[in-house]
Amino acid sequence: MSKKVIDYSARENPTGVNPLFIERWSPRAFEKTSIDTPTMTRIIEAARWSPSSFNVQPWRFYTSTDATFDDFLSLAIEANQEWAKDCAVIGFLVGEKNLEYNGKPNGYSHFDSGAAWMAMTLQARMEGFYTHAMGGIRANEAAEYLKLDSKQSEVLMGFTIGKLADLSELDDEQRKNETPNSRKMLSEIWHQV
Repeated sequence: MSKKVIDYSARENPTGVNPLFIERWSPRAFEKTSIDTPTMTRIIEAARWSPSSFNVQPWRFYTSTDATFDDFLSLAIEANQEWAKDCAVIGFLVGEKNLEYNGKPNGYSHFDSGAAWMAMTLQARMEGFYTHAMGGIRANEAAEYLKLDSKQSEVLMGFTIGKLADLSELDDEQRKNETPNSRKMLSEIWHQV
């Protein structure tokens, strides 16, 4: 019997926030599947509509194909390769360092790229997929693989997209890590002064 029911009880929602936000989490247990091109296009298209300073849209998404999946996987650290091997897509989020219109450094590139990441991950969730951001990547090797100009572009993070695995097939240790975690209390992050 498939066990894909997720326990969100650690994620209290006293204010009525849309469940899409509460149910966004980063599993490591993926079912080997694929994502068709129209769906993947919608996932990345959502990121395209993110806000950015001066509307420069400094984010660039690089995603694996069937032919490049193993190459992308090898650019994650070994601990992440262990679970990422079963996802549908591995990708890298790249930020453009400089403003296109004057060549000056873009101090908001990371912030803007983060907004695009969130839009992408929420669209993936609406499509029935989960995402997992990865800091544990070989960023310099990824930049080299993607043939990026290090003066202009920076690999900010890796990510995976996929379908949640049947949790009953995981061992106890893996299953323990496949539970959405809690968040800080609102009073810790919001200060009205």
